[in-house]
Amino acid sequence: MPDEQDTAETRLARLVLGLRSQGVTDPKVLSAIEKTPRDLFVPELFQERSWEDSALPIACGQTISQPFIVGLMTQALNLDARSRVLEIGTGSGYQTAVLSRLARFVYTVERYRTLMAEAESRLKQLDLTNVFMRFGDGGDGWPEQAPFDRILVTAAAPGEPKALLSQLKPNGVLVAPVGKGPVQQLQRYAADGKGGFKVETLCEVRFVPLLDGVAREL
Repeated sequence: MPDEQDTAETRLARLVLGLRSQGVTDPKVLSAIEKTPRDLFVPELFQERSWEDSALPIACGQTISQPFIVGLMTQALNLDARSRVLEIGTGSGYQTAVLSRLARFVYTVERYRTLMAEAESRLKQLDLTNVFMRFGDGGDGWPEQAPFDRILVTAAAPGEPKALLSQLKPNGVLVAPVGKGPVQQLQRYAADGKGGFKVETLCEVRFVPLLDGVAREL
């Protein structure tokens, strides 16, 4: 059992300090994380671990990402208040909520109807109204709303995500885990305005794979 004085606020404060020490230093990103109650997105079974810097299981065999990875990926996007962002893999909605506090609009695609409905409910509780959700194949992106200023992929692409890169603006940025094995490389693709990309590897990560199609749920 946690100490009675070890409140959610103190655990959140420790988490944010830990993120800063690991390199998530953008004050806007840290503020967005501080304002987003992670416990709202964590299943009841894991509530006591809501403020740990670790990934946790959610429904449909998916996970809510480690806060450090959420912070690092968000920071790598270099968002501003005018950004239109495409997120691939809504999941619990936690990363979506963080993005929505930093961008003008967030368009998010999820292949599990159950996860999409639960995430939508949580975002409504937080009164985050600049998020648009779609049930579909994340690998296809959202062509009807393209091009995007930024794209964030929360599942591992087996190789360069060409279909998603084609939906970026000429000066856009895409951040995605890339690789077929259990450990992938977190890649940042920065468009050069000439049809090419500057690619930077940020760190090793572990994400569930980006799957084709939509899920069949009972």
